[in-house]
Amino acid sequence: MRLAALLEPTMVSADLKADSKTSAIGELMDMVIRAHPEIDRAGVLSSIAEREEIENTSFGRSFAFPHARTDLVGEMHVALGISKKGIRAPAPDGKPLHVICLLLTPRNIAQLYLQTLSGLASVARDDVSLSKFLAAKTAEEVIRVVWDTGVTIRKHLTVRDIMHRDVVSASPDDTLKDVANKFYRYKVSGMPVIDDEERPIGIISERHLIQAALPDYESLIQNMSLAPDTEPFDDLLRKEDEIKVRDIMTTRLFTTTEDTPIVEVAAQMLFRNVRRVPVVHEGKMVGIILRRDIVSKVIRG
Repeated sequence: MRLAALLEPTMVSADLKADSKTSAIGELMDMVIRAHPEIDRAGVLSSIAEREEIENTSFGRSFAFPHARTDLVGEMHVALGISKKGIRAPAPDGKPLHVICLLLTPRNIAQLYLQTLSGLASVARDDVSLSKFLAAKTAEEVIRVVWDTGVTIRKHLTVRDIMHRDVVSASPDDTLKDVANKFYRYKVSGMPVIDDEERPIGIISERHLIQAALPDYESLIQNMSLAPDTEPFDDLLRKEDEIKVRDIMTTRLFTTTEDTPIVEVAAQMLFRNVRRVPVVHEGKMVGIILRRDIVSKVIRG
């Protein structure tokens, strides 16, 4: 099904008047209420605000996708608006918002909801979409822009729908210090290791760094009297510029593809006890899916 098929002219504005993200959400919500007056406007807005507090829904590239899963609606509603002048609001790249799409869905249709968000993100990544949206003068012309992207909603929820495309990674020649700094700077607990041809060859995590300091941790747990007199972490720090990622990473690697069903990946994560899975296309890494993504995006929404 084409993404554009989810849009109705009565739920699309080619010229939003709002001057803030909050008021834009309210303006889009008004379109939903005009079409469905039975919906509790205040209750839904509260759910949207709660979702915004958990995580900013501004996508970047001048797009934002405020959304909420709430049983105050009985079916999925999509309202899309274009701000010609732009709205200043926090965004990953600092760009003003021009395209704002409000997505409301009941809790029991998570799959269509996530696939729709994924489809909207694909529209945002299309380099020519923004200029076409800004040139549109009517709701029908806005819908035509979405139609022309050719973005479709697939039958099954796949890795493509929730994976991260901007991946923090390490090189096998990085040092322990390099990796520790990346963990801190990017607030991650692990990352794939890729070679010069962008192929994933292993995983490095906080666990591996700690294990480098305590290689005999199992024996230590069994007999704490064997604890070394010298502080093992001090020894590790003295060698942090010498120890390479290749020396401590795991090469026990499971990869997946963009078209793999989420259920299959989740089962493999449990079976293999892994937190992160590189996503590959023709052997090269194109993204990563994390265990917490399945919790935050699929289960919590």
